[in-house]
Amino acid sequence: MATKEKLNCLTRIRVLSGDQIALGPGKVALLEEIERSGSISKAARKLGLSYRRAWTLVDTMNKNFESYLVKGSAGGKRGGGAYLTPLGAKMAKAYRAMEIKAEKAIQVNWKTIKRSLKQTD
Repeated sequence: MATKEKLNCLTRIRVLSGDQIALGPGKVALLEEIERSGSISKAARKLGLSYRRAWTLVDTMNKNFESYLVKGSAGGKRGGGAYLTPLGAKMAKAYRAMEIKAEKAIQVNWKTIKRSLKQTD
């Protein structure tokens, strides 16, 4: 039998711009990984995405904000790379702050729901 600790409630915030997701959990994870690795391709590999998928996510974000969140440098002997702009870093940080606030905001209601859930195997 599962314990109450195995029950969970996840918040998944998506920022919509028209019919496109301008920012969401996957896009923010990609931004954070690009910041760590300095590369869209390395970030994609780390997250289990194809380079094409990662590039498409970056392109969607860049098109939905007033200025780019990610910029790249051309290849060459050193292989180029990618980096977050100041706006990109700010948006990733703001999104994570929203997640923390949302988690805190739902706790009282989540406890009420959790107490009424059946135990599962």
